[in-house]
Amino acid sequence: MSDVVIYHNPNCGTSRNTLALLREKGIEPRVVEYVKAGWTRDQLAALVAKMGVGAHEILRVRGTQAEALGLTDPAASDETLFAAMVADPILVNRPIVESSKGAALCRPVERVLDLI
Repeated sequence: MSDVVIYHNPNCGTSRNTLALLREKGIEPRVVEYVKAGWTRDQLAALVAKMGVGAHEILRVRGTQAEALGLTDPAASDETLFAAMVADPILVNRPIVESSKGAALCRPVERVLDLI
């Protein structure tokens, strides 16, 4: 399955485990180290649309400035979150996996099985 993409942070155990599970299943995904590569607003909007969620569902709070920036406020708009995530990619939770079957935040790791 060459259409699988993992938005990966190698410093994250869940992300490493998800990548390992894909490889155990014989899938070599395209790996995007999003902290280095960064995001665009359109990329993030397309991902959350494909996932069927809002930007709040992919916001990483732990170990980030999300609370200090007011991003955990339910009234914070998707556009506000997208702008913050573009400015600081670590604000996007990980790993997100995308395939022809959809996209998902793979927490827990086993959620990736629905995409392959």
